[in-house]
Amino acid sequence: MTTPVFHLEDVVLSLKGNAGAVEILRGISMTVDAGETVALTGPSGSGKSSLLMVLGGLEQATGGTVEALGQNLTLMSEDALSRFRRGRMGIVFQSFHLIPTMTALENVATPLEIEGNTDAFDQAEEALKNVGLGHRLAHYPAQLSGGEQQRVALARACAPQPAILLADEPTGNLDSSNGATVMDLLFDMRDRFGATLVLVTHDPTLADRCDRVIRLSDGRVA
Repeated sequence: MTTPVFHLEDVVLSLKGNAGAVEILRGISMTVDAGETVALTGPSGSGKSSLLMVLGGLEQATGGTVEALGQNLTLMSEDALSRFRRGRMGIVFQSFHLIPTMTALENVATPLEIEGNTDAFDQAEEALKNVGLGHRLAHYPAQLSGGEQQRVALARACAPQPAILLADEPTGNLDSSNGATVMDLLFDMRDRFGATLVLVTHDPTLADRCDRVIRLSDGRVA
């Protein structure tokens, strides 16, 4: 038996609001195996993005257990979670989160340098070429279209060839043509190094491309 990439047991997430604690996730249990592509779907407010944040260790569960690659994320500090993600997880958000004062090449290379990669810029250039931006290496985010910025973000997530890719509505800020291009690239990059992909989406066509669909409703698996 291989260790699942993700194993969640009765995961709860409560956040403090003005009127008191708000339950976002209410007892989520699920397993994701290596190499799977899983779509998280459901109406707005159902907890999809919050669940993805918990999977990535960007939000700490307030109850239950979250294991990733055999490690218990619920026992880790923020610094330990950050170290754990490096090289293991690539995350793509709806917003591009590029550093505006850095070129496309620098945006991709800097996280690799932080990880200690001595050939960070060569890896970054290769990743940008893989998403069709070999001619945009020296351009700053403001000089790129929305679709190109998301491709830079995708290259940044995929450059270390992580075991896990997480994507939160990565086409939400794009038109249909650019969105389709980004998603084709995401699945292509996933296939290149056999990553496990968990994807939040409202798009049923996109969900159908995944091996499995998990639908959430009111913070629970529906």
